[in-house]
Amino acid sequence: MTRNLVIILVIPILISLVLMLVYGERYHSSISRMETIASLKTIVTGDIPESVWDIVSGRTTIAESRIYPAIHGVYDTIDEVAEKTSGENRLSLIVANRTMKTLENYMDRIRDNISAGEPVVRNEEVLEEIRGVSELVDSMLNEFIAEEIAATADMSLVLRLLILISAGLEAVIVLIAWFLRNRSMKSTTAFVKKPIDRLEEATGAIAEGSLDTRITDTDVTELRNLTISVNTMADRLDDMMEKSRKDERNLRKAELRTLQAQINPHFLYNTLDAIIWKAEAGEKDDVIGLTSALSDFFRISLSSGADWIPISQERKHIEGYLKIQQTRYRDIMRYEIDIPEEIGHYYILKLLLQPLVENALYHGIKIKRGGGLIRVTGKLEDGMLCFSVTDTGTGMTGEQIEFLKERMDKGQPTVSEGTGGFGMVNVNLRIRLYYNQAEGLKIESGEEGTTVSFRVPIRTKEEISENESISG
Repeated sequence: MTRNLVIILVIPILISLVLMLVYGERYHSSISRMETIASLKTIVTGDIPESVWDIVSGRTTIAESRIYPAIHGVYDTIDEVAEKTSGENRLSLIVANRTMKTLENYMDRIRDNISAGEPVVRNEEVLEEIRGVSELVDSMLNEFIAEEIAATADMSLVLRLLILISAGLEAVIVLIAWFLRNRSMKSTTAFVKKPIDRLEEATGAIAEGSLDTRITDTDVTELRNLTISVNTMADRLDDMMEKSRKDERNLRKAELRTLQAQINPHFLYNTLDAIIWKAEAGEKDDVIGLTSALSDFFRISLSSGADWIPISQERKHIEGYLKIQQTRYRDIMRYEIDIPEEIGHYYILKLLLQPLVENALYHGIKIKRGGGLIRVTGKLEDGMLCFSVTDTGTGMTGEQIEFLKERMDKGQPTVSEGTGGFGMVNVNLRIRLYYNQAEGLKIESGEEGTTVSFRVPIRTKEEISENESISG
């Protein structure tokens, strides 16, 4: 119904538009023809007789005056306009062109008289004939212009009448369309009201959290797809809520494993043994350094339960860890930390770098003969914080990288085998969940070692939500 109404309303408008374009083009063509013919009047009544007089009086020659090109130009222009003109108006131009031919014949007589050396008086007689012919051509051109003006006025009246008729017809059609629309709306309202009420009731229930609510099918074609879409949306919301609950549980498990991993008894025992050994050896400075590093390590690991800490603390945390481990692996491990102080005041989710450092030590440097270097870098790039942990260890095979990426894509937290740490899978999951981004860790590995990097948005103390725990 709506489509039919639109077609009925549009057709008169299109017809009016086409008619106005057609008559507008005719009107423009008529004006253009009149302007062209009017421009010839000065040549016919002025330029040509004056040029002939100059020739007759001896002021110029026929060649210099270019009288013949002028006559031919008028002739060709009139012929061109005549071809574009239809009806009785064309007759005036045809007669005018024939008269221009007579004027050319008179010019031929003057040329012959000059060649034969005839007296000037004879050419003056011919000049008078030329002036008469020019005035005759001018009157014919005036007649054509008058006829074009009359035809243009008639077109204007017809166009005005067509516009009035189209406007009246459009008004009648609008009234009819308004009547049909009201009747159709009443019928449609009665037909779709009940399914719309059901749809509204169901969507309200879904909005309130009843994701098991479903809408029964409807006979209204226009609402059937909407009903299906709402039911599909409810199914997907239910699935997403279930997945969200699972992700939250997995996240909590990962966080628990994070804390548990940092209080690894073997790491603690080995560190305490090293402190005792240093104390017995009388190495006071080393004892103080190890004890301070261990204190910083556990204090930042716990952070009074905070989730977010300044980057300066995260740097201090991994530095304490590496100092402790270097005591045990002095001969095989070297490390560098390149995190500028300029970014130290920004906040980061805690315990993102230490597990990567631990992984580099146990799976890269420790199993390589001759040891190697662990390098931790951080920088600000394009408004993002970029961190990387690089080791010069044994590297990973393509199969190992694919296996690890597959585990990270699944987002299943797991404790890293053999290290007691919670591993890169959990770091990847925490980055994606806490920062709400699709990309987590990026792994590059080869014969020269492995680089694990990630990018996260800048977070300041003020930007962190009040519901999130932070450590200053």
